[in-house]
Amino acid sequence: MRRRARWTSWAAWSGLRASFSLGCATSRMIVILLLLGGFLWVGCQSMAPPRPQNAHLASSLSCEEIATHISFPDRITTLRDIYQAFSAGCDDTVITYGTQAQDTYKYKTFRVLKEASNIFLPDGTLIDYVLESYERGFLSVLLAISYYRQHNFEASQVELRRLDHEIFTPLYNYGADPINLLFSAVLWEMLNEPSEARVDWSRLQGQEDQDEAVRTFASHRLDQLNGKEGHSADWSVYAIGRFPDIDWNIDFQDSSTGYFSVTPQHSFLPACFSESGVRISTHSWFQKIALRHDHGYHPLLHAQSWLRLPFGVAYSLITFSAGAGIMVGGCFVDMASEGHGALCQLSILGGVAVMQESPHVLRYALRPDLRHWDNVPSSFLFTWVPDVQDEPCWRNVPNQHQGRTIKIFSRHDQNHEMKMDAR
Repeated sequence: MRRRARWTSWAAWSGLRASFSLGCATSRMIVILLLLGGFLWVGCQSMAPPRPQNAHLASSLSCEEIATHISFPDRITTLRDIYQAFSAGCDDTVITYGTQAQDTYKYKTFRVLKEASNIFLPDGTLIDYVLESYERGFLSVLLAISYYRQHNFEASQVELRRLDHEIFTPLYNYGADPINLLFSAVLWEMLNEPSEARVDWSRLQGQEDQDEAVRTFASHRLDQLNGKEGHSADWSVYAIGRFPDIDWNIDFQDSSTGYFSVTPQHSFLPACFSESGVRISTHSWFQKIALRHDHGYHPLLHAQSWLRLPFGVAYSLITFSAGAGIMVGGCFVDMASEGHGALCQLSILGGVAVMQESPHVLRYALRPDLRHWDNVPSSFLFTWVPDVQDEPCWRNVPNQHQGRTIKIFSRHDQNHEMKMDAR
């Protein structure tokens, strides 16, 4: 009886230990599968095309319909909708949501947990987008024009002074912004403030690292304002093309800008000037996006990008090892069970597929945060000729860009009505 009891106890303990071992093995397998599934999802996400712009942005909508699409927590989409409202002449919509965006999207709230997670996750995953300096300036430009079209000239001047603050305050800015400065000079003229316009034209003339064509036109216009002509030019502003999509790659040649090489998918038009107008591209805006991880621009993003590098490599190696484990494990099980090779063949196919995701996992983990206001034009044309076809800096624009030219502002614009020339 004692032997039987002892044997029963030993059998029960062995069964319990076997069950425990089996449970641990099952738990480990579940954990491994979950991790593997996570890495595969990351790899698939890296190959997925970027989310296209909202479909409603390509259609003509009323001001009320545009306003219904605005979701203020979605910051990039809100910026797109604000520009669409501006292009449609919806001044009230621009003023309502533009002023809110100025106050809400300008400052960054630092949270330790989110900033720490930005090291282990792709850049910007849990962090709200904050407007770049040129985006804050352009938002002030849109508001100044909207107030002008409503004949609220005092409010328009307030926005231009805010624009001056955005452009030249070192704490908020990095590098020159000739586009918004050119807008400021033209709008001060439209507001019959030639003395303010002279200041901006003089600043443009003195930006030695900018396009020579823009500097030459600024000098020409400054001479006109200082003389007896050109005090009340009937300016018109045209938007040409659309800001290009952005590509990036890993490049360790210049460590001061992180390890990213950021390039536009198509080139920008060169600057141009004539006796009656000037054309300027938004390439300087692209440069600020490309330098976002520069140590002198955003030192925190720069440091996080380097701290994220070993984690991205580790995620990629784990994915590669998991694929190799599937191959070896599947063939081992097939051999142990005296199979006919079908399981081994399937394991090899699955393991290779997982291993091929390794570089995609690395790319997704290291992906920089390149969010930006992406439905702005690729160039602006400022001219005082009545018909844009008579402007030399428009006639030398390639045909594909001429077909995407829209008048966005002129002295004769009326409230809630915008003259648009789509050619």
